[in-house]
Amino acid sequence: MATLKQRMAELIPGMRDEIRSLLKEHGDKVVSEVSLTQAYGGMRGVKAMVCDTSEVPPDRGLLVRDIPIGELTDRLPEEIFYLLCVGKLPTAEDLEDLKADYRKRAEVPGYVWDVLKAMPADSHPMAMFDTCILVMQRESEFVKAYNSGVKKTEYWESTLEDSLNLLAKLPAIAAGVYRIRFNKGDLIDPDPNLDWGGNYVHMLGIDDPTGDFKALMRLYLTLHCDHEGGNVSAHATHCIGSALSDAYYAVSGGLNGLAGPLHGLANQECLSWVLETMEKFGGKPTDEQLTQFAWDTLNSGKVIPGYGHAVLRVTDPRFTAFREFGLKHCPDDPTFATVSKVYDIVPGVLKEHGKAKNPWPNVDAGSGSLLYNYGLKEFPYYTVLFAVSRAMGMCSQLLVSRAWGEAIERPKSLTTPKFKVLLGV
Repeated sequence: MATLKQRMAELIPGMRDEIRSLLKEHGDKVVSEVSLTQAYGGMRGVKAMVCDTSEVPPDRGLLVRDIPIGELTDRLPEEIFYLLCVGKLPTAEDLEDLKADYRKRAEVPGYVWDVLKAMPADSHPMAMFDTCILVMQRESEFVKAYNSGVKKTEYWESTLEDSLNLLAKLPAIAAGVYRIRFNKGDLIDPDPNLDWGGNYVHMLGIDDPTGDFKALMRLYLTLHCDHEGGNVSAHATHCIGSALSDAYYAVSGGLNGLAGPLHGLANQECLSWVLETMEKFGGKPTDEQLTQFAWDTLNSGKVIPGYGHAVLRVTDPRFTAFREFGLKHCPDDPTFATVSKVYDIVPGVLKEHGKAKNPWPNVDAGSGSLLYNYGLKEFPYYTVLFAVSRAMGMCSQLLVSRAWGEAIERPKSLTTPKFKVLLGV
């Protein structure tokens, strides 16, 4: 049995040699061109970042280290983090070692709870969650190592320590945010016999007699683990980390991006649209009613939340995984049944409408209804769930970048007049 650190130590020299050779032999070759529209339009599609943990081919969906996400739905989130870092799934012994390591690191400092309880009662759950991460920055092992003069080639080791310390504590912190913000009573201690995702549900305190909610949480955390390097939260984490900010600063910054409505709000907006549909028609709508409501939404200038994706041009395999879970565990739940019916109706409406590049559902189209079914009905909290999961991708990307010594990010900006000069207009 080898620890995650030992596995990475075996792989990193080869990774560095590969990148060094690639840059030496091909460093002057052009890999992407940038149009003016891209410069003013969020740099969409510009090939200008390195992310080895995952990619999203438009015709396949999320690949985690080249493995389709649909093939990982029975894996624990701990296995996914190992995969993100190492490039292969852990053995049973490796997994048990990582789970034991998480348990040793899981205790949340008391001052974190003091800060959380001192925040205004109406604070947003994401602000509370992010504050907890930032206040723990004083614990950073990377800062200690950097200040002691550690070699640049060893930066990754203390970054791994910070990542493990942070990830191990996130379920307890996220559950604490839920219980404090929504007045659910005392904090709940972790169960040493439960895994990372199972413990999260346990500490939320939501009744789960069948264990199905724990199974859903494991699936949720796996499906949202990573999504390339160019989305707002991943890019923000990378940019901050490139300045050698520690994992607490970098992940905190990334989560501030995730809190934005264009990034992390989608699943609750999807659920709101579904519930609005059900309220309008007094329960699960008929095909005709749903078709008309979809057209009414589009004709009013709005979008149907959960449909379309910036990259994908097929049904998001993460949506498929959630739908399969719902069909197995709660097919008769009215909210899930409506989501399933929306899937049957809306793509056809969008195709006929003609403006959507991708009429198929993304991951957010189905996840909210399942959370709602199992008793997690506080919409403002949903982004915290996303954050707990995506922290795995943030930490692994930061770790890999630091392992091979990626440079500080510093693209060139131009003023609008300078762009006009450049364009000759």
